[in-house]
Amino acid sequence: MLTVVLSGLRARWASFLGGFVALALGVGLLATMGLGLSATFHAPERSPQRFASSPVVVQGQDRLTLDVRRGPGTASVAQRLDRPQPVDNELLRELETRWTVTPSGGPDAVGVDAPAAEVRALVGDRAQVLTGDERRRADPDHDRDADALVGVNALLGTSGGVTAFVSVFVVASTFAFAVALRRREFGLLRTAGATPGQIRRLLLAEAAALGVLASAAGCALGAAGAPLLARTLVDGGLAPAWFTVGGPAWPFHAAFWTGVAVALAGAVAASRRAGKVGPAAALREAEVDADTLPLGRALLGTGLLLAGLGLLVWTYATDPSSLLKRKTYTTLPMLLITGIALLSPLLIRPVARLLRLRGAVGTLVRENSAASVRRTAAVAAPVLVTVALAGTLFGSATSVTRAKGAEGREQTVAEYVVAGPALRPVTAPAGAVVSPTGPTSVFVRDGDAAVVKYAARAVTDPAAFAELARLPVVAGDPRDLDDRSIVVNEEFERRRVGETVEVWRADGTGPVRLRVAAVLALGTGDNGPYVTRANAPGSEPDRIDARGGGTATARALEASGATVRTADAWAEAERPPSGGRQARLGMVLVLGIALVYTVIGLANTLLMATSVRGGELASLRLAGATRAQILRVVTGEATLAVAIGALLGLAVTALVLGTLGAGLAALSAPVSLALPWGTVGAAAGVCAAVAIAASALPAWRLTR
Repeated sequence: MLTVVLSGLRARWASFLGGFVALALGVGLLATMGLGLSATFHAPERSPQRFASSPVVVQGQDRLTLDVRRGPGTASVAQRLDRPQPVDNELLRELETRWTVTPSGGPDAVGVDAPAAEVRALVGDRAQVLTGDERRRADPDHDRDADALVGVNALLGTSGGVTAFVSVFVVASTFAFAVALRRREFGLLRTAGATPGQIRRLLLAEAAALGVLASAAGCALGAAGAPLLARTLVDGGLAPAWFTVGGPAWPFHAAFWTGVAVALAGAVAASRRAGKVGPAAALREAEVDADTLPLGRALLGTGLLLAGLGLLVWTYATDPSSLLKRKTYTTLPMLLITGIALLSPLLIRPVARLLRLRGAVGTLVRENSAASVRRTAAVAAPVLVTVALAGTLFGSATSVTRAKGAEGREQTVAEYVVAGPALRPVTAPAGAVVSPTGPTSVFVRDGDAAVVKYAARAVTDPAAFAELARLPVVAGDPRDLDDRSIVVNEEFERRRVGETVEVWRADGTGPVRLRVAAVLALGTGDNGPYVTRANAPGSEPDRIDARGGGTATARALEASGATVRTADAWAEAERPPSGGRQARLGMVLVLGIALVYTVIGLANTLLMATSVRGGELASLRLAGATRAQILRVVTGEATLAVAIGALLGLAVTALVLGTLGAGLAALSAPVSLALPWGTVGAAAGVCAAVAIAASALPAWRLTR
């Protein structure tokens, strides 16, 4: 068996080349992503900066700790505060009485030159006592390194998932088509006495050998590509400057065995089909495909398609806000893509024969495409993946960004908006209305089992805010906001106007009981809650809306220290229609992976398919067809298959974007769907160019 397997690999190396390259590339990408992910699990250890010379640091509490229900008992849940609480003045005096105290920049923490045990005995539970590396918690934004890695982790995790999905898709498609081309060979083996089990074991052994060789090559690619990935992420602004990949071994093990498993999984279905080939297939000359949609494939495709549609509907009905998240619109289309690809043979013949192409060349293109369903479907499948990912990723991201920008612009009637950290106070000129707001947080119990931290806005002047804001009010009136009330959104458990909400402020003080003054629609996620400055300790304005007063207002706003923009210019700068640079780089990476795999799959499939059509093309020459006509037939078939794949990809895009639009409408957010025709067209154009070249070159050689 091993001799037959190795001989087969040597004799058909061209047929296995595409699968080998696709699998090696997939394993290399998985190893690279795994090395990158391992580097995101732990931020580098940094020495304390603010209190580097103090052996002990006394800091106010920086966590809000509350008891929640866990089964029959209770457990403590800690939520991070926006800033630590100040050290109690009485405690500070006690420390200064006994030891040397080093204040540094504020009352939230002090350094103490004393034994840690004695300081802990004095402080008790009135504050935190930090020693050693824990002193970093007193540094400003001490979690910035860990926070910087969250986006990198999400990007690499998504890219790794897309890589695994597309590699399985391409490898399985390649094996299936290669088996279809070898039907006569399997018939000869059956005639020579081979059993169906031996045929299946032969194919699985070929897949295992291919998987081991390709996985080994992929691990070498991953080792070389990981440093390049780190530099690219740093240069693109997606990762902090210190980000590097290390040397853990588990990413290589995971990638290698995943590659072997993918190769075997891709060959399982093909081997079962090959085992059913009878001895009579050795005499078969007709090239019309039969049994292109077996019952198992039909059931699996239908199940995946229904699961994808059901998941879209269920997400829309239960949690429409999750449709706006990148993780959702990246992963949901995969079920739809796989389901439609499995069922694509049902669509090939009807779509191909709907065309009314003129002349002999057009007739041959139409009939050959309809007769060779497996070849046409094998070409359309990778195009479907690329076009669907391009449309759903870029279309969903652009639509969400536009909706956020339109929502932000609709919610203010200001003429000017100033935005920036820690804005200085401004004096409103005569006839002007000025409304400063700033970021804060509120903590609210969600039932008995959870504590939720909401990013809120602190309103300096409720009357001016109510005059300039146009919030999506579901109930109540924002003009009733005062120091004893709160404006909530529909996420809150208690959201009836007049009800009392128990909240903890951003510094952990509380609880305070605030009356619900108004309820807002959830929107794209930025609608409230709103409180006054009295319930937002430490909050500084980062945005000032202004209206009226003419040019004097613009001049007055310049005193804030930030750029004065019109409301339209501010909305454009805050939410650019194309999305942020980092988000686009991430999507380009994911789409690039899919496009590379598509190119490999198209080239391999068409090179294999065209290279075995020597007899057919020779018959056309004998029938009077010119060499140019034969090339037009072959390239026309490839172009038609690419067009069918693009249409199926656009169908997936339409389903996802349509559901996203319905979700935005259900959230009372502006619906501004955008299909990225440029990106989709470019992806389809690359696929068409590769398909034409990969079919024309072997056809030109065969017709010499």
